[in-house]
Amino acid sequence: MPKCGDGEFQRNALCLLKPDNSTAQGVIYFSQKGIDSPTVIKGRVTGLKKNAKHGFHIHEFGDLSDGCKTAGAHYNPTGATHGGPEDQIRHVGDLGNLLSDDQGNAVYERNDNLISLVGKYSVVGRSCVVHEDEDDLGRGNFQDSKTTGHSGCRIACGVIALSANNNTN
Repeated sequence: MPKCGDGEFQRNALCLLKPDNSTAQGVIYFSQKGIDSPTVIKGRVTGLKKNAKHGFHIHEFGDLSDGCKTAGAHYNPTGATHGGPEDQIRHVGDLGNLLSDDQGNAVYERNDNLISLVGKYSVVGRSCVVHEDEDDLGRGNFQDSKTTGHSGCRIACGVIALSANNNTN
């Protein structure tokens, strides 16, 4: 919550990624230090295909009652086309790719100006999803490039929940 008079606060969230017909799992941490501050996103995912890129997104729902299938589409409150995390035009939930090493482990780290833990477009209560294939960032020639990045099946997901701890340091 904002402190009196200065608009500063610290809000933290985390997402425990559980496998969905795969071995992928991990944890993603989110931290935001002010209403207009970027959100720091850091995490680690294991059990991925070795030396591969895997699409990584925030999806619109935290409903995982039928696994990752019920997470909905990429979180896109502005109606933009799919893009990469550095693109001016992108879904709010477009986080690009996780790059796994030769052990199938990936580390993710990013400061993001569209992701927020407060307000109208907060991602709290939504879900993170890891996909089987590389996200083409909307630049591919596939029918679903501009909507999903042609990133394939959903292999792990979890709900983004508020947390007392800031594990992004």
